[in-house]
Amino acid sequence: MTFNDLELTEPLQKAVQKAGYTTPTPIQQQSIPAILKGRDILGCAQTGTGKTAAFSIPTIQLLSLNINGRGGKAPIKSLILTPTRELAIQIGESIAEYGAYSPLKHLVIFGGVPQHSQVQALRNGVDILVATPGRLLDLVDQGYISLSQIEIFTLDEADRMLDMGFVHDVKKVIKKIPVKRQTLFFSATMPDAILDLANSILTNPLKVEVTPVSSTAELIQQEVYFIDKNNKKNLLVDLLEKSDADRVLVFTRTKHGANKVVKDMIKAGIKSEAIHGNKTQNARQKALTNFKNKTTRVLVATDIAARGIDIDELALVINYEIPNIAETYVHRIGRTGRAGASGKAISFSDYEEKAYIRDIQKLIGLNIPVVNNHDYPMEFFEVPEKKPQQRRPSRNANSKSAPKKTGQGLAANRNRFGRQGNK
Repeated sequence: MTFNDLELTEPLQKAVQKAGYTTPTPIQQQSIPAILKGRDILGCAQTGTGKTAAFSIPTIQLLSLNINGRGGKAPIKSLILTPTRELAIQIGESIAEYGAYSPLKHLVIFGGVPQHSQVQALRNGVDILVATPGRLLDLVDQGYISLSQIEIFTLDEADRMLDMGFVHDVKKVIKKIPVKRQTLFFSATMPDAILDLANSILTNPLKVEVTPVSSTAELIQQEVYFIDKNNKKNLLVDLLEKSDADRVLVFTRTKHGANKVVKDMIKAGIKSEAIHGNKTQNARQKALTNFKNKTTRVLVATDIAARGIDIDELALVINYEIPNIAETYVHRIGRTGRAGASGKAISFSDYEEKAYIRDIQKLIGLNIPVVNNHDYPMEFFEVPEKKPQQRRPSRNANSKSAPKKTGQGLAANRNRFGRQGNK
C-alpha cells in the first residue's frame, strides 16, 4: 500500500510527497481510512511508528472538506491534547508540514511562557488547536477559548497523561467539548487504567494495535551493564569516548540527576546540555535545537521533558538511571530506532535498580543481554541502608557530627574524577 491508495485529497497528496512519504506505516494504514469514515479510534503502537501522521493527516482532510463558507474568525474544530510542550510543538510542526497546501489555521499553546501571543492568535481564528492541559483550561476559564464546536478530539500519549497526573484535567476538558464528536485515542502502551479512560470517552471505537502491547522496536539493540552507582559517570565517559555516535540521548529519573550528569560530562570535556521541567521553555528549545543540529553531542533528559524529542537517525539512547515504571523504558528506548531505522539502547543498573530491570524484562517479554566485560563491575550487592532523617540542629548547637564513612570498592579506585567510595 502507498499513500496514493488512501484516497487523500490532492493538497494532502502533494504535502505528503513533499515530506518524502511513500509507504504508510501499519498504524497509518489502519487508522487513516477509518478516521476519514468518521470512526472513533483506539490506537496502540510503539513510539516512533507514525502515530502523529495517523491522526493529523485525516484530521486536516476532514476539516478542509468542510471549510467552505466559513468566513471571519474560525471556531476551533479540532483539539489535540498532549502532555508536554515539546510534544505539542512537534505535533504542530507536523500539522504545518501536512497542511502546507491547506487553508486551515493551527495553533500550539502550552504553559511556561507568556500567554499574550497565544491569545492574539486565538483572536484571529484557529481551526486546529494543539494544547497541553494546564494552559488550555486556563485560557478556557479566562474566556479566550471555546470548545463548544469541537468536531474531532484527539488524546495523544494517553498513558503519559496518567503518569503525569493529568487525568482530572483530561476529564474536565471532555466535559467542555460536545458529546457528539469523533474521538481519536492514541497511546504507546495500554495498561488497564488507560483502557478504563478510553472506554469512558470512545464510542464503538476501532481498535488499532499494530504491535504487541508495550513491545519494544525489534531493530533496537538492547544491553544492560550492572554497575555500582558511584561508577556510572565513569562508564558513561568511557562509552562516549569509544562510540562514534554523533548524538546521544541520556535519561535520568530526576532533574537534579540530569544536571549532575551534565556537570560531570562537561568536566570530562564532552559537550552536554540538560532538558527538564525546571528549565525555561526557551532554554529547553535551545538545548533541543543544539542537539538536533549536532552542536551538543549529549542531551540529558528526564522522562517528561523527552516526550517531544523526535530526531531522525538518533543511534544511541542510554538509561543512566533505570525508570521505576516499566512502561517508561519502552518510551525511552523508542527515541531511537524510529521510522524503521536501527538503534541501540544501553542501561546502567546498580543493585537497587535490578528489580526495575526484572519488571522491564517481564513487560517486554525478553531478557536484556548483560555486558559483563567492562572496567567497572558491580561490587556492592546489597541495597545501601538509608540514613534516618535528622532534625535540623538548633541555632545554639555547638557541635557538628561527622558523616559516617562507607566501605570502598576496588573499582572506585579507578574513578577518574578523583573520588572514592560509595558517595
